[in-house]
Amino acid sequence: MKLLIKNGRVIDPASKTDVVSDLLIEDGRIAKISKTIKTKADKTINAKGCFVMPGFVDLHVHLRDPGFEEKETVVTGAKAAARGGFTTILAMPNTKPAADNADVVNYVHQKAKNLANVNVLQIGAITKGQAGRELSDIRRMVSAGIPAISEDGASVMNTALYYQAMEIARQEGIPVFAHCEDKFLAAGGVMNAGTRAKELHLPGILNAVEDIIAARDIELAKSTGAHLHLCHCSTKGSVWMVAQAKENGFSVTAEATPHHFTLSDEDIPGDDANYKMNPPLRSKEDVEAIREGLKQDIIDVIATDHAPHTAVEKGMSMKRAPFGIVGLETAAALTYTELVLKEYLTPMQMAEKLSYNPAKIAGLDKGTLAEGSAADVVVFDPGQTYPVLAEEFAGKAKNTPFLHRSVTGKVTATIVSGEIVYMA
Repeated sequence: MKLLIKNGRVIDPASKTDVVSDLLIEDGRIAKISKTIKTKADKTINAKGCFVMPGFVDLHVHLRDPGFEEKETVVTGAKAAARGGFTTILAMPNTKPAADNADVVNYVHQKAKNLANVNVLQIGAITKGQAGRELSDIRRMVSAGIPAISEDGASVMNTALYYQAMEIARQEGIPVFAHCEDKFLAAGGVMNAGTRAKELHLPGILNAVEDIIAARDIELAKSTGAHLHLCHCSTKGSVWMVAQAKENGFSVTAEATPHHFTLSDEDIPGDDANYKMNPPLRSKEDVEAIREGLKQDIIDVIATDHAPHTAVEKGMSMKRAPFGIVGLETAAALTYTELVLKEYLTPMQMAEKLSYNPAKIAGLDKGTLAEGSAADVVVFDPGQTYPVLAEEFAGKAKNTPFLHRSVTGKVTATIVSGEIVYMA
Protein backbone atom coordinates (compact mmCIF):
# COMPACT_ATOMS: atom_id res chain seq x y z
CA MET A 1 0.00 0.00 0.00
CA LYS A 2 1.16 3.51 -0.84
CA LEU A 3 -0.01 6.25 1.54
CA LEU A 4 0.78 9.94 1.03
CA ILE A 5 0.48 12.52 3.82
CA LYS A 6 0.57 16.00 2.34
CA ASN A 7 1.25 19.49 3.67
CA GLY A 8 1.85 18.49 7.30
CA ARG A 9 4.31 19.94 9.78
CA VAL A 10 6.68 16.98 10.01
CA ILE A 11 8.24 16.80 13.49
CA ASP A 12 10.87 14.09 13.96
CA PRO A 13 12.74 14.28 17.28
CA ALA A 14 15.28 11.68 16.15
CA SER A 15 16.69 14.08 13.55
CA LYS A 16 15.30 17.35 14.99
CA THR A 17 13.37 17.83 11.76
CA ASP A 18 10.59 20.40 11.92
CA VAL A 19 9.42 21.34 8.42
CA VAL A 20 6.26 21.55 6.38
CA SER A 21 6.59 18.61 4.00
CA ASP A 22 4.92 15.69 2.35
CA LEU A 23 5.56 12.19 3.69
CA LEU A 24 5.29 9.05 1.59
CA ILE A 25 4.71 5.59 3.04
CA GLU A 26 5.27 2.46 0.97
CA ASP A 27 5.12 -1.18 2.04
CA GLY A 28 4.82 -0.27 5.71
CA ARG A 29 7.88 2.01 5.81
CA ILE A 30 8.70 5.68 5.51
CA ALA A 31 9.78 5.99 1.89
CA LYS A 32 10.37 9.70 1.47
CA ILE A 33 10.00 13.10 3.10
CA SER A 34 10.14 16.05 0.73
CA LYS A 35 8.67 19.50 0.23
CA THR A 36 6.49 18.21 -2.60
CA ILE A 37 5.95 14.58 -3.50
CA LYS A 38 4.12 13.86 -6.73
CA THR A 39 3.03 10.26 -6.98
CA LYS A 40 -0.09 8.18 -7.38
CA ALA A 41 -1.01 6.88 -3.93
CA ASP A 42 -3.64 4.41 -2.76
CA LYS A 43 -4.74 7.01 -0.22
CA THR A 44 -3.83 10.63 0.45
CA ILE A 45 -4.25 12.44 3.78
CA ASN A 46 -4.28 16.24 3.71
CA ALA A 47 -2.47 17.20 6.93
CA LYS A 48 -2.41 20.96 6.34
CA GLY A 49 -2.18 22.72 9.70
CA CYS A 50 -1.44 19.44 11.49
CA PHE A 51 1.61 17.94 13.19
CA VAL A 52 2.91 14.74 11.62
CA MET A 53 4.89 12.93 14.32
CA PRO A 54 6.22 9.46 15.05
CA GLY A 55 3.51 7.29 16.58
CA PHE A 56 3.32 7.71 20.33
CA VAL A 57 4.81 5.03 22.60
CA ASP A 58 3.21 4.50 26.02
CA LEU A 59 5.48 2.81 28.54
CA HIS A 60 2.75 2.42 31.14
CA VAL A 61 -0.60 0.81 30.33
CA HIS A 62 -2.85 -1.59 32.24
CA LEU A 63 -4.72 -3.82 29.79
CA ARG A 64 -6.26 -6.06 32.51
CA ASP A 65 -5.84 -9.06 30.22
CA PRO A 66 -5.74 -11.87 31.31
CA GLY A 67 -8.07 -11.98 34.29
CA PHE A 68 -9.98 -8.70 34.37
CA GLU A 69 -11.45 -8.56 30.88
CA GLU A 70 -14.60 -6.84 32.16
CA LYS A 71 -12.41 -3.72 32.58
CA GLU A 72 -10.31 -3.88 29.39
CA THR A 73 -8.75 -6.36 27.00
CA VAL A 74 -5.75 -6.39 24.73
CA VAL A 75 -8.11 -5.61 21.85
CA THR A 76 -10.14 -2.79 23.43
CA GLY A 77 -7.04 -1.26 24.99
CA ALA A 78 -5.37 -1.26 21.58
CA LYS A 79 -8.39 0.52 20.09
CA ALA A 80 -8.16 3.17 22.81
CA ALA A 81 -4.45 3.51 22.10
CA ALA A 82 -5.03 4.00 18.38
CA ARG A 83 -7.62 6.70 19.04
CA GLY A 84 -5.09 8.44 21.27
CA GLY A 85 -2.26 8.31 18.70
CA PHE A 86 -0.32 5.52 20.41
CA THR A 87 1.14 2.99 18.00
CA THR A 88 3.04 0.98 20.63
CA ILE A 89 1.96 0.30 24.21
CA LEU A 90 3.68 -1.58 27.03
CA ALA A 91 1.37 -3.56 29.31
CA MET A 92 2.02 -3.74 33.04
CA PRO A 93 2.10 -7.21 34.61
CA ASN A 94 -0.53 -6.93 37.37
CA THR A 95 -2.98 -9.22 35.62
CA LYS A 96 -4.51 -12.49 36.89
CA PRO A 97 -2.45 -14.55 36.64
CA ALA A 98 0.36 -12.04 36.86
CA ALA A 99 2.67 -11.78 33.86
CA ASP A 100 5.44 -13.47 35.80
CA ASN A 101 6.28 -16.21 33.31
CA ALA A 102 6.84 -16.73 29.60
CA ASP A 103 3.45 -18.38 29.08
CA VAL A 104 1.50 -15.26 30.05
CA VAL A 105 3.88 -13.08 28.05
CA ASN A 106 3.37 -15.29 25.01
CA TYR A 107 -0.42 -15.20 25.49
CA VAL A 108 -0.50 -11.39 25.42
CA HIS A 109 1.92 -11.11 22.52
CA GLN A 110 0.08 -13.70 20.43
CA LYS A 111 -3.33 -12.18 21.14
CA ALA A 112 -2.01 -8.75 20.20
CA LYS A 113 -0.41 -10.04 17.03
CA ASN A 114 -3.66 -11.70 15.93
CA LEU A 115 -6.24 -9.15 17.07
CA ALA A 116 -4.80 -5.79 18.13
CA ASN A 117 -4.42 -2.83 15.79
CA VAL A 118 -1.31 -1.43 17.53
CA ASN A 119 1.94 -2.93 18.78
CA VAL A 120 1.58 -4.42 22.27
CA LEU A 121 4.50 -5.55 24.42
CA GLN A 122 4.10 -7.24 27.78
CA ILE A 123 6.31 -6.15 30.70
CA GLY A 124 7.39 -8.93 33.05
CA ALA A 125 6.70 -9.01 36.79
CA ILE A 126 9.75 -8.85 39.03
CA THR A 127 8.45 -11.40 41.55
CA LYS A 128 6.22 -14.44 41.27
CA GLY A 129 2.60 -13.43 41.64
CA GLN A 130 3.91 -9.95 42.44
CA ALA A 131 4.03 -11.20 46.02
CA GLY A 132 7.50 -9.83 46.67
CA ARG A 133 8.94 -13.10 47.98
CA GLU A 134 10.60 -14.90 45.05
CA LEU A 135 11.98 -13.64 41.75
CA SER A 136 10.17 -14.48 38.54
CA ASP A 137 12.05 -16.28 35.77
CA ILE A 138 13.20 -12.98 34.29
CA ARG A 139 15.63 -14.45 31.80
CA ARG A 140 13.01 -16.71 30.23
CA MET A 141 10.61 -13.78 29.96
CA VAL A 142 13.34 -11.78 28.23
CA SER A 143 13.59 -14.60 25.71
CA ALA A 144 9.82 -14.31 25.25
CA GLY A 145 10.22 -10.64 24.35
CA ILE A 146 9.55 -8.53 27.45
CA PRO A 147 11.03 -5.03 27.06
CA ALA A 148 11.32 -4.37 30.81
CA ILE A 149 10.51 -5.68 34.28
CA SER A 150 8.28 -3.98 36.82
CA GLU A 151 6.27 -4.66 39.94
CA ASP A 152 3.89 -1.85 39.04
CA GLY A 153 1.03 -1.44 41.46
CA ALA A 154 3.51 -2.00 44.27
CA SER A 155 7.17 -1.74 45.16
CA VAL A 156 9.39 -4.72 45.91
CA MET A 157 9.87 -3.98 49.59
CA ASN A 158 12.58 -6.65 50.02
CA THR A 159 15.61 -4.59 49.03
CA ALA A 160 17.96 -7.57 48.71
CA LEU A 161 15.56 -9.33 46.34
CA TYR A 162 15.11 -6.16 44.32
CA TYR A 163 18.89 -5.78 44.07
CA GLN A 164 19.09 -9.27 42.54
CA ALA A 165 16.40 -8.36 40.02
CA MET A 166 18.29 -5.22 39.03
CA GLU A 167 21.45 -7.23 38.56
CA ILE A 168 19.65 -9.60 36.18
CA ALA A 169 18.05 -6.68 34.33
CA ARG A 170 21.47 -5.10 33.82
CA GLN A 171 22.90 -8.38 32.53
CA GLU A 172 19.94 -8.85 30.15
CA GLY A 173 20.05 -5.25 28.95
CA ILE A 174 16.50 -4.29 29.93
CA PRO A 175 15.28 -1.45 32.16
CA VAL A 176 13.55 -1.69 35.52
CA PHE A 177 10.29 0.30 35.73
CA ALA A 178 9.75 1.37 39.31
CA HIS A 179 6.47 2.13 41.05
CA CYS A 180 7.79 3.99 44.09
CA GLU A 181 5.57 3.41 47.10
CA ASP A 182 6.43 2.53 50.68
CA LYS A 183 3.33 0.43 51.27
CA PHE A 184 3.76 0.48 55.04
CA LEU A 185 3.89 4.26 55.14
CA ALA A 186 0.98 4.56 52.67
CA ALA A 187 -1.13 2.70 55.24
CA GLY A 188 -4.57 2.90 53.67
CA GLY A 189 -4.36 6.43 52.29
CA VAL A 190 -6.58 7.28 49.33
CA MET A 191 -5.53 10.83 48.34
CA ASN A 192 -2.75 13.31 48.95
CA ALA A 193 -2.14 14.17 52.59
CA GLY A 194 -3.07 17.82 52.83
CA THR A 195 -5.76 20.33 53.58
CA ARG A 196 -8.19 18.90 51.04
CA ALA A 197 -7.94 15.40 52.55
CA LYS A 198 -8.80 16.84 55.95
CA GLU A 199 -11.76 18.71 54.49
CA LEU A 200 -13.07 15.52 52.89
CA HIS A 201 -12.26 13.39 55.97
CA LEU A 202 -10.24 11.00 53.83
CA PRO A 203 -6.94 9.33 54.80
CA GLY A 204 -3.93 10.92 53.15
CA ILE A 205 -0.79 9.69 51.42
CA LEU A 206 2.41 11.57 52.26
CA ASN A 207 4.92 12.67 49.60
CA ALA A 208 7.43 10.63 51.59
CA VAL A 209 5.62 7.44 50.50
CA GLU A 210 7.02 8.05 47.00
CA ASP A 211 10.22 9.88 47.85
CA ILE A 212 11.65 7.26 50.21
CA ILE A 213 11.41 4.46 47.66
CA ALA A 214 12.58 6.70 44.80
CA ALA A 215 15.74 7.44 46.81
CA ARG A 216 16.27 3.74 47.54
CA ASP A 217 15.75 2.70 43.92
CA ILE A 218 18.12 5.36 42.60
CA GLU A 219 20.77 4.13 45.03
CA LEU A 220 20.23 0.55 43.82
CA ALA A 221 20.54 1.68 40.21
CA LYS A 222 23.82 3.35 41.11
CA SER A 223 25.06 0.18 42.81
CA THR A 224 24.01 -2.29 40.12
CA GLY A 225 24.43 -0.20 36.97
CA ALA A 226 20.91 -1.17 35.89
CA HIS A 227 18.78 1.30 33.98
CA LEU A 228 16.07 2.57 36.31
CA HIS A 229 12.94 4.21 34.98
CA LEU A 230 10.79 5.92 37.61
CA CYS A 231 7.10 5.57 36.81
CA HIS A 232 4.45 8.27 37.31
CA CYS A 233 6.55 10.77 39.29
CA SER A 234 4.24 13.01 41.30
CA THR A 235 6.32 14.90 43.87
CA LYS A 236 8.72 17.80 43.91
CA GLY A 237 11.15 15.52 45.74
CA SER A 238 11.13 12.91 42.98
CA VAL A 239 11.92 15.54 40.36
CA TRP A 240 14.82 16.82 42.44
CA MET A 241 16.21 13.31 42.96
CA VAL A 242 16.02 12.47 39.25
CA ALA A 243 17.86 15.69 38.47
CA GLN A 244 20.59 14.82 40.97
CA ALA A 245 20.87 11.26 39.64
CA LYS A 246 21.32 12.52 36.09
CA GLU A 247 23.88 15.11 37.14
CA ASN A 248 25.86 12.29 38.75
CA GLY A 249 25.69 10.13 35.63
CA PHE A 250 23.35 7.43 36.92
CA SER A 251 21.30 5.49 34.39
CA VAL A 252 17.96 6.93 35.49
CA THR A 253 14.97 8.20 33.51
CA ALA A 254 11.52 9.26 34.61
CA GLU A 255 7.95 9.67 33.42
CA ALA A 256 5.00 11.84 34.38
CA THR A 257 1.32 11.40 33.60
CA PRO A 258 -1.11 14.01 32.25
CA HIS A 259 -3.17 13.88 35.44
CA HIS A 260 -0.13 14.72 37.55
CA PHE A 261 0.84 17.72 35.44
CA THR A 262 -2.76 18.94 35.05
CA LEU A 263 -4.61 18.46 38.35
CA SER A 264 -3.81 19.04 42.01
CA ASP A 265 -5.62 17.74 45.10
CA GLU A 266 -7.42 21.09 45.26
CA ASP A 267 -9.28 20.08 42.08
CA ILE A 268 -10.94 17.11 43.79
CA PRO A 269 -14.60 18.17 44.08
CA GLY A 270 -15.63 15.66 46.74
CA ASP A 271 -15.61 11.95 47.47
CA ASP A 272 -15.33 11.09 43.76
CA ALA A 273 -13.29 7.98 42.93
CA ASN A 274 -12.57 9.24 39.42
CA TYR A 275 -9.99 11.41 41.21
CA LYS A 276 -8.42 8.44 42.99
CA MET A 277 -5.14 7.30 41.52
CA ASN A 278 -1.81 6.04 42.81
CA PRO A 279 0.27 8.09 43.30
CA PRO A 280 -2.43 10.61 44.17
CA LEU A 281 -3.00 14.08 42.82
CA ARG A 282 -0.52 16.20 44.75
CA SER A 283 -0.25 19.85 45.76
CA LYS A 284 -0.05 22.77 43.34
CA GLU A 285 3.63 23.07 44.24
CA ASP A 286 4.20 19.46 43.17
CA VAL A 287 2.26 19.99 39.93
CA GLU A 288 4.45 22.95 39.06
CA ALA A 289 7.58 20.91 39.84
CA ILE A 290 6.41 18.18 37.45
CA ARG A 291 5.76 20.75 34.72
CA GLU A 292 9.17 22.33 35.21
CA GLY A 293 10.77 18.88 35.27
CA LEU A 294 9.25 18.15 31.88
CA LYS A 295 10.25 21.56 30.54
CA GLN A 296 13.86 21.13 31.65
CA ASP A 297 14.03 17.55 30.33
CA ILE A 298 14.57 16.14 33.81
CA ILE A 299 11.46 14.05 33.19
CA ASP A 300 11.96 12.23 29.91
CA VAL A 301 8.59 10.66 29.17
CA ILE A 302 4.87 11.33 29.27
CA ALA A 303 3.02 8.06 29.97
CA THR A 304 -0.63 7.49 30.72
CA ASP A 305 -0.79 4.87 33.49
CA HIS A 306 -4.02 3.90 31.71
CA ALA A 307 -5.92 2.06 34.47
CA PRO A 308 -9.46 1.05 33.47
CA HIS A 309 -12.09 0.05 36.02
CA THR A 310 -15.82 -0.64 35.87
CA ALA A 311 -18.42 2.02 36.57
CA VAL A 312 -19.58 0.06 39.61
CA GLU A 313 -16.09 0.08 41.13
CA LYS A 314 -15.56 3.76 40.47
CA GLY A 315 -19.03 4.57 41.77
CA MET A 316 -17.94 3.68 45.28
CA SER A 317 -16.40 5.95 47.91
CA MET A 318 -12.72 6.76 47.51
CA LYS A 319 -12.15 4.68 50.65
CA ARG A 320 -13.30 1.52 48.83
CA ALA A 321 -12.78 2.16 45.11
CA PRO A 322 -9.67 0.93 43.29
CA PHE A 323 -6.91 3.33 42.27
CA GLY A 324 -6.54 4.46 38.67
CA ILE A 325 -8.00 6.34 35.71
CA VAL A 326 -7.98 5.81 31.95
CA GLY A 327 -5.62 7.97 29.93
CA LEU A 328 -4.81 6.69 26.46
CA GLU A 329 -7.47 8.76 24.72
CA THR A 330 -6.83 12.08 26.49
CA ALA A 331 -3.03 12.16 26.89
CA ALA A 332 -2.07 13.94 23.67
CA ALA A 333 -4.73 16.62 24.02
CA LEU A 334 -3.86 17.27 27.67
CA THR A 335 -0.16 17.45 26.79
CA TYR A 336 -0.83 20.01 24.09
CA THR A 337 -3.35 21.99 26.16
CA GLU A 338 -1.49 22.06 29.46
CA LEU A 339 2.15 22.01 28.35
CA VAL A 340 2.55 23.23 24.77
CA LEU A 341 -0.03 26.02 24.79
CA LYS A 342 1.23 27.13 28.20
CA GLU A 343 4.81 27.13 26.87
CA TYR A 344 6.28 24.45 29.09
CA LEU A 345 7.05 22.30 26.05
CA THR A 346 7.66 22.92 22.39
CA PRO A 347 5.97 20.68 19.82
CA MET A 348 9.37 19.01 19.36
CA GLN A 349 9.55 18.21 23.08
CA MET A 350 6.01 16.88 22.94
CA ALA A 351 7.10 14.43 20.24
CA GLU A 352 10.23 13.53 22.18
CA LYS A 353 8.35 12.71 25.37
CA LEU A 354 5.49 10.87 23.71
CA SER A 355 7.45 8.93 21.09
CA TYR A 356 11.23 9.16 20.75
CA ASN A 357 12.30 9.02 24.41
CA PRO A 358 9.99 6.17 25.46
CA ALA A 359 11.05 4.14 22.42
CA LYS A 360 14.70 4.68 23.31
CA ILE A 361 14.20 3.69 26.96
CA ALA A 362 12.40 0.48 25.97
CA GLY A 363 15.01 -0.37 23.34
CA LEU A 364 12.51 -0.18 20.48
CA ASP A 365 13.17 0.71 16.87
CA LYS A 366 10.39 3.30 17.01
CA GLY A 367 9.92 7.00 17.64
CA THR A 368 11.35 8.27 14.35
CA LEU A 369 10.21 9.27 10.87
CA ALA A 370 13.56 8.52 9.27
CA GLU A 371 13.38 7.16 5.74
CA GLY A 372 13.36 3.38 5.89
CA SER A 373 11.91 3.20 9.39
CA ALA A 374 8.63 1.50 10.26
CA ALA A 375 5.73 3.75 9.30
CA ASP A 376 4.21 4.30 12.73
CA VAL A 377 2.82 7.80 12.41
CA VAL A 378 0.32 10.09 14.12
CA VAL A 379 -1.39 13.12 12.58
CA PHE A 380 -2.33 15.64 15.28
CA ASP A 381 -4.46 18.72 14.68
CA PRO A 382 -3.47 21.48 17.14
CA GLY A 383 -6.36 23.68 16.04
CA GLN A 384 -9.32 21.66 17.31
CA THR A 385 -10.92 22.52 20.66
CA TYR A 386 -13.60 20.19 22.02
CA PRO A 387 -14.95 18.61 25.23
CA VAL A 388 -13.85 15.17 26.44
CA LEU A 389 -16.86 12.88 26.01
CA ALA A 390 -17.12 9.38 27.44
CA GLU A 391 -19.36 8.16 24.63
CA GLU A 392 -16.53 8.74 22.16
CA PHE A 393 -14.03 6.54 24.02
CA ALA A 394 -12.93 3.40 22.19
CA GLY A 395 -11.83 1.59 25.37
CA LYS A 396 -14.21 -0.20 27.71
CA ALA A 397 -13.80 2.08 30.71
CA LYS A 398 -14.76 5.73 31.19
CA ASN A 399 -13.20 6.40 34.61
CA THR A 400 -11.56 9.79 34.18
CA PRO A 401 -11.75 13.14 35.97
CA PHE A 402 -11.52 14.91 32.60
CA LEU A 403 -15.06 14.26 31.33
CA HIS A 404 -16.51 17.40 29.72
CA ARG A 405 -13.23 19.25 30.17
CA SER A 406 -12.39 21.46 27.18
CA VAL A 407 -9.09 20.50 25.53
CA THR A 408 -7.23 21.62 22.43
CA GLY A 409 -5.47 19.32 19.98
CA LYS A 410 -6.87 16.15 18.44
CA VAL A 411 -5.45 12.99 16.93
CA THR A 412 -6.95 12.78 13.43
CA ALA A 413 -5.09 9.74 12.11
CA THR A 414 -3.00 6.91 13.54
CA ILE A 415 -0.93 4.71 11.24
CA VAL A 416 0.79 1.46 12.24
CA SER A 417 3.24 -0.13 9.81
CA GLY A 418 1.70 1.88 7.00
CA GLU A 419 -1.91 0.90 7.78
CA ILE A 420 -4.45 3.45 8.98
CA VAL A 421 -5.80 2.05 12.27
CA TYR A 422 -7.71 5.15 13.33
CA MET A 423 -9.07 8.18 11.53
CA ALA A 424 -11.28 10.86 13.06
